[in-house]
Amino acid sequence: MTATRLDFPGLAAQAAQLAAGEVTAVELVAAALRRAHTSQPTLNAFRCLRDDEALAEAADADRRLKAGDRAPLLGVPVAIKDDVDLTGLPTAFGCSGEFPAATADAPAVALLRQAGAVIIGKTNTPELGQWPFTEGPAFGATRNPWHPGHTPGGSSGGSAAAVASGAVAAALGSDGAGSVRIPAAWTGLVGIKPQRGRIPDGGELFHGLTVLGPLARTVGDAALLLDVTAATGRTFQAAATREPGKLRIGLSTRIPFTATRTRLDPVVERAVRRLAESLAGLGHEIVEAEPDYGLIGLTFLPRSLTGVRDWTLRVPDRAGLDPRTRSNAGHGRLLAGPALRLARALEPGLQRRIGSVFGRVDVLLTPTTATPPPPVGAFDGLSGWATDQAMIAACPYAWPWNVLGWPGINVPAGLTDDGLPLGAQLLGPSHAEERLISLAAQLEEVERWPDRQPAASW
Repeated sequence: MTATRLDFPGLAAQAAQLAAGEVTAVELVAAALRRAHTSQPTLNAFRCLRDDEALAEAADADRRLKAGDRAPLLGVPVAIKDDVDLTGLPTAFGCSGEFPAATADAPAVALLRQAGAVIIGKTNTPELGQWPFTEGPAFGATRNPWHPGHTPGGSSGGSAAAVASGAVAAALGSDGAGSVRIPAAWTGLVGIKPQRGRIPDGGELFHGLTVLGPLARTVGDAALLLDVTAATGRTFQAAATREPGKLRIGLSTRIPFTATRTRLDPVVERAVRRLAESLAGLGHEIVEAEPDYGLIGLTFLPRSLTGVRDWTLRVPDRAGLDPRTRSNAGHGRLLAGPALRLARALEPGLQRRIGSVFGRVDVLLTPTTATPPPPVGAFDGLSGWATDQAMIAACPYAWPWNVLGWPGINVPAGLTDDGLPLGAQLLGPSHAEERLISLAAQLEEVERWPDRQPAASW
């Protein structure tokens, strides 16, 4: 295989090539590992790589392919975030210390294996997925393939960097406050936050905030990975091939109440409004629509901080944690009782109030982030409070949908003058993934974001 044929390959395209005998799984997996190793000194996307194991699994996939097996991702290389269990490897979730090797696969990983995917490695994430940047003392800084001086976002920043760089066609991330959508926005990818419960999570500790979700360069590839990990057949991939019909799309730029000083960067706002014009050109009706978020943030913190507390109980050496993590865990201890119960009890009312916007529109279009990707190190040396202020100022738009448990998709919205990616969210009501996927795929046809690739400077 020539280098050109293996650069930036698609997930579905690789599966088709394998089924047609145009390439072997060993060739694809070896190429993915080569790209991962070559980019690692610059991008640092991976916490660990499975060279020997992945190549052995690829050889087995080739034997199965030769025997006529047509599992949907048989022999296709992918990556997973280091917050899900993979047999034989530790699940450190961005932390330092000697974690035990997992003795069983997480349910989503088991589904990936059942589909025949070859997992080449686990990707970096900040400590316990708390921040929209992927940096930490356990592994250093993960960098953006579009501009290594900037963050790819977080907390699924390693997965985003691995896909955006072309190491793999798709990767699994997790999203507890935008952690799939934010890095997808800042690396020019499609990132799907599915409906809560769509992908089995194997015991999520953030009290319903966090879901697993795919990152890919195309809507079709993200939908395929979602189908595989949600065990739904091909319903989402099929949605990516259907016209969505004429929709009423609400454009929302108001920032939910955060008790901090936040503003939408004009560069981001122009990018989102340009996407609205593209959607109007496709025949959709665009109207201004602002959800009634109220004080939804007060229900987010007890769930997220209690989850941090619960995760720290798994860490072998809590003294090695970032002081901000230890502080958040302490706050989680205080909120683990009545405040947490109240936060969960308020969710149905929030769903009714915020969901009333879908009586007026079919889909919401909002910014994914308020700013372009910050430089690497922008959050270094900040106190816990200052870090919270800075990250909320950069990323105030994504987290309400985690409280609600509803689906959202980041779609690329173009580049800044400096070549940094921007993104926008398509948000829907409960169980609206197919509608969002159809609309995102239609937008992809005119925006052609898969044609934009970062320079492989490494």
